[in-house]
Amino acid sequence: MKLSEIQALTDQDLNTKIDEARKELMNFRFQMAMGNLPDYTRLKQTRRFIARLLTVQRERQLAMKEGAK
Repeated sequence: MKLSEIQALTDQDLNTKIDEARKELMNFRFQMAMGNLPDYTRLKQTRRFIARLLTVQRERQLAMKEGAK
């Protein structure tokens, strides 16, 4: 998912995507611990995706805070 697509999401959709990505990351960690994870690069990709989502969320929070002043 591209940054422009992430920015187009509503706040509720953004929170849903964050929750889904965190669950996916947890599943990958369990698979890695069990030795069943076929593609280790998915861990890094998922962590970066979560970071992108959280960055957009934080940008929105700061913009709302700045607009309230």
